Amino acid sequence: MGIVYHKSSKTFHLFNGEISYLMIVLENGHLGQLYFGKGMHDREDFSNLLELAPRAIAACPRLGDKVFSLEHVKQELPSYGSGDFRSPAVEIQQENGSRISDFQYQGYRIEPGKPKLAGLPATYVEDPGEAETLVVELKDQVTGMKAELSYTIFAQGGLLAKSVRYVNEGGEPVRLERAMSLCLDLPDCRYEWVQLSGAWARERHIIARKLAMGVQSIGSMRGSSSHHHNPFLVLKRPDATEEHGEAIGFSFVYSGNFLMQAEVDAHDSTRVLVGLHPDTFAWKLEPGESFQAPEAVMAYSCQGLNAMSQDFHRLYRTRLAKGYWRDRVRPILINNWEATYFDFTEEALLEIARKAAECGVELFVLDDGWFGKRSSEFAGLGDWVANKSRLPHGIAGLAERIEGLGMKFGLWFEPEMVNLDSDLYRSHPDWILEVPKRIKNHGRNQFVLDFSRAEVVDAIHGMMVKILREAKVSYIKWDMNRSITECYSKALPPDQQGEVFHRYILGVYELYRRLTEEFPHILFESCASGGGRFDPGMLYYAPQGWVSDDTDAVERMKIQYGTSLCYPISSLGAHVSVIPNHQVSRSTPFHTRANVAYFGTFGYELDLNSLTEEEIQEVKKQVSFMKEYRSILQFGTFYRLKSPFEGNEMSWMVVSPDKKTALVGWYRVLNQVNARFTRIPLAGLCPDFCYENSFDGSRHFGDELMGFGLITSDVTAGEVPPDRDPSCDFESRIYVLKAVEG
Repeated sequence: MGIVYHKSSKTFHLFNGEISYLMIVLENGHLGQLYFGKGMHDREDFSNLLELAPRAIAACPRLGDKVFSLEHVKQELPSYGSGDFRSPAVEIQQENGSRISDFQYQGYRIEPGKPKLAGLPATYVEDPGEAETLVVELKDQVTGMKAELSYTIFAQGGLLAKSVRYVNEGGEPVRLERAMSLCLDLPDCRYEWVQLSGAWARERHIIARKLAMGVQSIGSMRGSSSHHHNPFLVLKRPDATEEHGEAIGFSFVYSGNFLMQAEVDAHDSTRVLVGLHPDTFAWKLEPGESFQAPEAVMAYSCQGLNAMSQDFHRLYRTRLAKGYWRDRVRPILINNWEATYFDFTEEALLEIARKAAECGVELFVLDDGWFGKRSSEFAGLGDWVANKSRLPHGIAGLAERIEGLGMKFGLWFEPEMVNLDSDLYRSHPDWILEVPKRIKNHGRNQFVLDFSRAEVVDAIHGMMVKILREAKVSYIKWDMNRSITECYSKALPPDQQGEVFHRYILGVYELYRRLTEEFPHILFESCASGGGRFDPGMLYYAPQGWVSDDTDAVERMKIQYGTSLCYPISSLGAHVSVIPNHQVSRSTPFHTRANVAYFGTFGYELDLNSLTEEEIQEVKKQVSFMKEYRSILQFGTFYRLKSPFEGNEMSWMVVSPDKKTALVGWYRVLNQVNARFTRIPLAGLCPDFCYENSFDGSRHFGDELMGFGLITSDVTAGEVPPDRDPSCDFESRIYVLKAVEG
């Protein structure tokens, strides 16, 4: 790993053996890009990678020179209006109305490790030797605006983190109207664009298409990263697969409005931009003030999508998530929401908890409905005080009784929201986001508190802290159940209303920071109507998130498979629920519901008292299985083997660090008759180890299992023999492979 500046050629080279990132100070003083990809040997001069040629109708800065034009140069901080007609990474409005800027190279510094980003989540290191950071300073002389471009290269993996900090060193205020965190100009467009998109209850489906001339993008202007588009993007070569080929992943460490876009120009070069969505952003900078843009992370792989994902998994699991629970297996929980919804009493909750304790469940979570006048969606939000008519012993008393059963206690909050029917709103009606004299839209009959205001965050913090100090709470499910409309703060002047969306997210981060530091042993799980804010920004504070409100096993195959492109298995909240499923009314076998949920943090979303004795015995086996293997499932190396988006079968697997144990999940949606023989080539095993298959006791070497594959043929291959049970729709199996002698 190293960062080198070659003075003679004005070239920067960041490298770690797996990747290289090359930049050059251009002849006009701007910072240009040369290369990002597979690692290369360092040398003094890479200027041959800067390709220039005269182009018709190009705008050129010097009379008589028709060769150098910003329109056709790869750049680190491009701006619009001075020769580059592509989408810019920065746009600044001056007092005179001009938006022209000219950021020129001033100098650089190289730091061991990785500095923190003030007020923002970001990747980190625990030892300075894990990473090295380059900060390049650029300045616009007319406005006095300084841009500090930060690049961190990690010692391990094909990973690079980028961010930008702006400082107004001029004498007049300016408006920062575009502040993208990452710009990458690629020399061609021979890529497939892969995004994770969907909607509530079908989040993060994989959608792929070929790049073509023009602009294509994903983003959110909903106040959260959203169910609809995740802040993650892959550009992969058309021949790239899970195991082979070139791919570049882009991830934005942020939880609010974002934009990720690729622009292919007339000469087939591609510009990728990642950052805050400019349509909902404007930030006033007085002289002396600064603005820190969130972090973006890139991962390059020449060994397929699995290798790219594994880099993200390792980084985000160990150097984005943090705190007490980062490296610990997650407790098996039961949540009462789908069991009771709002209709519960303290005794009813304890009945569920007693049966759960009998089955070996470790954590009981009380969901919505425990506070204020909350008996429906119309009241109570904002009044974080236990409803004594439902919970006569309060939260502290219930938690004590749950702990007496041998389980830990968890609690649901939705701290960013308020109902009109609440004491909080009656006391502070000005604390919600709304535009004066305009209608205010509700979502789920609730309204959004103005978390851009410190006094609002302080008030919610005070109520939550009182409960957490009085009661034995070991887990918090933090929900956020609506998008933001009428985004206007009564506490900010007109020329700062463009800051509200970002200030809101900063307020959310500040509350998370205070609570996680004050209560470091509490496990936080993020939620936003399921997967509406499942992003790296949340992962920094909450090491796991509720992947989706859709608990149906078949739907979860696609949701969890897509999510795994970027996010580690330890972050995926996954539960077994009742049938018919409450979201899609589908009935799937009990074992299949568990076999999907194992590849996550695992828990139950039902009333165990409603199950048969046979089902209870199955629950006990599931809990026992998860306890035995959860360390491997949550912290092993994950491989996608067969996509649910491409056929009737799906498969994935996890391999232990020593490669002596692997768990393979195999799933078939619809049953078949007289079907073909099937097998799945595995990955990540040691070719020289002999593995015993728990399913049938067979033994095979790793090279055979990865070459020929694991045979998954069953009774569907031909007629069902009379002495064999037929298979069914929504079938699944877990194969445990253990290395043995001989």
